[in-house]
Amino acid sequence: MTIGYQYIALVVAGVAAICWGLPAAHRLKPPFDSAAALVVLAGVVAAVTGVLLTIIPGFFR
Repeated sequence: MTIGYQYIALVVAGVAAICWGLPAAHRLKPPFDSAAALVVLAGVVAAVTGVLLTIIPGFFR
């Protein structure tokens, strides 16, 4: 079993987006709070995709 180490950066970027976006979604005024919430959503998608591709490199093939 191989591990896709190149996708760890995707996990880190996703977690960073979540860590920034969660407090920002509550701190910023509209409409910027909605943009921060979308960043959180994109971070979750990036982190989950990165974990899948790190653990199972050929997951989407």
